[in-house]
Amino acid sequence: MKLVVSEWGNPDGPPVVCIHGVGGNRGNFQRVAEERWGQHFRIIAPDLRGHGDSGYEPPWTHATYVDDIIETLDDLGIGRAHFVGHSFGGRLVLELMARYGDRVDRAAVTEPVIQITPELAMHRAEQERVGGTWDSLEAFVASRENTGDVRPEDYLADLEGHFETLEDGRVRRRTNQAAIVAIFSEFAASAPAPSAESIPVPTLLLYSPAFGLVTPEQRAAYEPFVAEVVEVPGMHAVFTTAYEETSTAIEKFLLG
Repeated sequence: MKLVVSEWGNPDGPPVVCIHGVGGNRGNFQRVAEERWGQHFRIIAPDLRGHGDSGYEPPWTHATYVDDIIETLDDLGIGRAHFVGHSFGGRLVLELMARYGDRVDRAAVTEPVIQITPELAMHRAEQERVGGTWDSLEAFVASRENTGDVRPEDYLADLEGHFETLEDGRVRRRTNQAAIVAIFSEFAASAPAPSAESIPVPTLLLYSPAFGLVTPEQRAAYEPFVAEVVEVPGMHAVFTTAYEETSTAIEKFLLG
């Protein structure tokens, strides 16, 4: 599937492909592209399958999501690029490097879903199975488990374009909920085992110890094979809760 993309920044700069997380969309990277990275790079951000303005049809496997990204880059005439992935996007970058390492120059994975327990995968899948609409954006923010002490108004500012308002005044996220459930199911299986073959290019692992998604055991397994590990404060939404630390670390890393 060719995905719908947005581009920002220097059209003649090195391409940086930014992959959003579950329930997000390409607009998640607009602020950092316009304020920071766009002065150096050509920023390309797709809506993943089942999200935003891209197609919603199955299959919703991680392998299919990686194939969609490669097909989209082929359509854009991009052979190699830097990759930045957040959460689900970070998992997809790990999967993509293992299969298409020759397409990657440098990679930054932020709060990647390397693997979660079956119990947590079930919990989140059940939340999404019965979700999709909320009384208001404020009600959506209140239902999240990854915002920590971020100011609600800051979190709301990052949700522009994620929702549509229904006739009854409720809001609906612009996603296919069946796809979201399938994504959480696959999170119960591990990402490719870290090795020189599965991580063949310089890679930055950035995560929030306070949130705990990346476990100490996972960090220990990946640290010998990545170029750099950066810890940031805040919670899972690091582009909101640790914007300066996250954007600066990735920019410095991609510039080499």
